[in-house]
Amino acid sequence: MSLARCINGHMYSTRKHGTTCPYCNVSMEQTPKVEPKKSVNKMSTVSNTNDDAKTMAYWDDRDGIEPVVGWLVCIEGAQRGQDYRIRTEKNFIGRSEEMHIQINGDNGISRRNHAIISYNPIQRNFFLIPGDGAGLVYHNNEAVYTPVELTAYDVIQMGKSKFLFIPLCGIHFEWENDEKKEW
Repeated sequence: MSLARCINGHMYSTRKHGTTCPYCNVSMEQTPKVEPKKSVNKMSTVSNTNDDAKTMAYWDDRDGIEPVVGWLVCIEGAQRGQDYRIRTEKNFIGRSEEMHIQINGDNGISRRNHAIISYNPIQRNFFLIPGDGAGLVYHNNEAVYTPVELTAYDVIQMGKSKFLFIPLCGIHFEWENDEKKEW
């Protein structure tokens, strides 16, 4: 990201707005260029080399790591050998970049919401839920019309691809959440 500060102190992206401040129309030739510091902290500072420059804060969009609770592993199809991370609660599956689990290369899989894999962290179980896409989803060679509970090494088929379900969380392991601890 290329940031600049105009003489009035406005921060703006030079990639998006070019050489002119979008707030006060001051040309960038009058202002020095500023590069942000990269940090894993939520808040970082950006400052100018001038002594009278102000320190500006920007917030990182990330709230931390959302831990994996299981995987789908493609065992047959265009993405054979590829793994897909399953996160807690609902994971929408399809070919679109908007999906939590994006599966490319198989046009038999609906672009959006072909199926959903859900992990319930309270009951510690996984469910396969049919989506609202055009294609069917199969669980161990049976068409899924209502939610089906998943167990380790179940085979899920969508389009021309088959996936092996591998759970991480459940009765033997759970990510501890400090907020939920009562002791």
